[in-house]
Amino acid sequence: MAAEKEKPNYKIVADNRRARHDYEIGEVFEAGLMLTGPEVKSLRTGKATVAESYAAVDRNGEPYLYNANIPEYLQANRNNHEPKRPRKLLVHAKEIVKLAKGVEREGMTIVPLRIYFNAEGRAKVVIALARGKQLHDKREAEKTRDWNRDKSRLMRQRG
Repeated sequence: MAAEKEKPNYKIVADNRRARHDYEIGEVFEAGLMLTGPEVKSLRTGKATVAESYAAVDRNGEPYLYNANIPEYLQANRNNHEPKRPRKLLVHAKEIVKLAKGVEREGMTIVPLRIYFNAEGRAKVVIALARGKQLHDKREAEKTRDWNRDKSRLMRQRG
């Protein structure tokens, strides 16, 4: 009997599946999100998207998440939030320096990979330093993925 997969002790809210196709993922970081009350409630419904969002370090040396869509929470009528407002990322100072250097010197971008609630119930975002793939790189990755799929299919038919 195959070993059962261990269930993660966190709940994924938004996943950027397109990022691995469009970017070469480099170093990965975990960051906290500075959110308002209605934003947290809205995130818990699981309708947030990070597909076309990005992160950047501003002039003051503070990282922000831009263009992430967290829809308005309908029950919070008066004090609701803007769905695509910039949200501050809570990252260690050493990691901020790494992110800023990667963007400035190496021409990389900061891409959010997923938003989730950890075991303590705090909203976290996984960000990565990434380099954009060229069209031929995407085709090559697709070829190897297809070949590996076909190879495993053939091996299953033989054995």
